[in-house]
Amino acid sequence: MIQIDDTLISLDVIERKFICDITQCKGACCIEGDSGAPLDKEEYDVLHKLLPEVWDDLSPEAQKIIEKQGVGYVDSDGDLVTSIVNNKDCVFTYYDEKGTCLCAVEKAYREGRVDFYKPISCHLYPIRIKVYDTFRAVNYNKWNLCKAAEVLGAKEGVPIYKFLKEPLVRKFGEAWYGELELVAEEWLKQK
Repeated sequence: MIQIDDTLISLDVIERKFICDITQCKGACCIEGDSGAPLDKEEYDVLHKLLPEVWDDLSPEAQKIIEKQGVGYVDSDGDLVTSIVNNKDCVFTYYDEKGTCLCAVEKAYREGRVDFYKPISCHLYPIRIKVYDTFRAVNYNKWNLCKAAEVLGAKEGVPIYKFLKEPLVRKFGEAWYGELELVAEEWLKQK
């Protein structure tokens, strides 16, 4: 573990290689799992407000779920998460012509219809942040559906923290990320 401010960062974030290979996984991280993507209260409110801009991109099933329970719910672990369709797809997913699962919120952002990229937990994936009383744990959430991303990351030599620079800066700031880079480079030199 490496500590920066109130964060404890798993060495996997520094040592493991990763480049998302959506052509291989088809966006499975938006589908698989036992609940939706983690949200904070502000993100829940933002998602609710931007619904009119993404509504037509959502499936009829997702629209029904949102009408019934909203854009999110509290799961069995007590976490606020995005609502899901048929116990799998996030309500904000849609599929392209190749069958790849994509994010309607990100699509609206890229098209200039909204100014919110997507929930930070989605942007940071496969990093997950767990908040404790005195620190935040920053961990790599390793599972088989990201195997192709590990292979591509190893081939290109890109560690997780570099692949996820933009969302890490979004979450923790430039200074935090700069310190992570320095610590990571020192750690990797010693290995």
